[in-house]
Amino acid sequence: MTSPTRPARVRRTVLAVPGSSDRFIAKARGLEVDALFLDLEDAVAPPVKAESRARIVDALNSGEGFAAATVTVRVNDWSTPWTFRDVVDVVSGAGARIDCLVMPKVTRASEVKALDLLLTQVEHEAGLPLGKIGLEVQIEDALGLLHVAEIAGSSPRLESLVFGPGDFMASMGMGGLNVGAQPAGYPADAFHHVLMSILVAARAHGLQAIDGPFVAIRDTAGFEASAARSAALGYDGKWVLHPNQVEPGNAAYTPVSADFARAQRIMDAYAAATSLAGGATGAIVVDDEMVDEAGVKLASALLARGIAAGLAAGKDAS
Repeated sequence: MTSPTRPARVRRTVLAVPGSSDRFIAKARGLEVDALFLDLEDAVAPPVKAESRARIVDALNSGEGFAAATVTVRVNDWSTPWTFRDVVDVVSGAGARIDCLVMPKVTRASEVKALDLLLTQVEHEAGLPLGKIGLEVQIEDALGLLHVAEIAGSSPRLESLVFGPGDFMASMGMGGLNVGAQPAGYPADAFHHVLMSILVAARAHGLQAIDGPFVAIRDTAGFEASAARSAALGYDGKWVLHPNQVEPGNAAYTPVSADFARAQRIMDAYAAATSLAGGATGAIVVDDEMVDEAGVKLASALLARGIAAGLAAGKDAS
């Protein structure tokens, strides 16, 4: 899902790229992810924040481009001394090539509103269309989760809410050191409440919901399990940290072929049955299951996700 006032973007996989590394930036250019962010926050040490801004501007303006359809930049949060200069330097230098800014550690709506106001002034000064650059915000601690509903409605620039599992685990005092993995000793899903809270707030305001990273980059099974849980809830995608996570990430948030085909059958059968020529029937049976308007809404949403991911009638989604 996406807000009707913002461009529709697919974010099944969102690649994190350290803004301090020419090597990682070069490698990211050809990766078949839906989106990526050039990072100025956690992946960049304080002494190289300034030079990383310049590196990101040069990378965006180089003309080489990225395979990812959506290219964003993660700035530092408002509790740091770097946010203002991150926004001014990067947007002034390469704003025409930036789709969104990512704001980490958001705890209140006022932080998003402040970023929106600053971004508007920088766009104006740089001669960019006002409102062109969207916003994505990370919910990463207890305070942010408590305020997630007001955060989700804080700016028309918003496109997604992103779960930040590492800082959230630290905020809550959770056991375990593997970011994104279930903490040992708890038999249920330790992230269910936070994932559902973010998802509800996102959907209530027409935003996408994006799951955070799974840091054990060699644990493909663990990554797949993590992605499967949030995909089952309705999340639109997940951050990825390594090329090994791209293919399973894209697969997790793309409807499988059997479900996509069944959704098409439901839509076709219901359209025929509810027409006057078909008898104007409000409830039908498809594949031995009752289908009414609620089932049609589910089918329509699944079809929309599949089509956004590049599927079409008869095309295998697996």
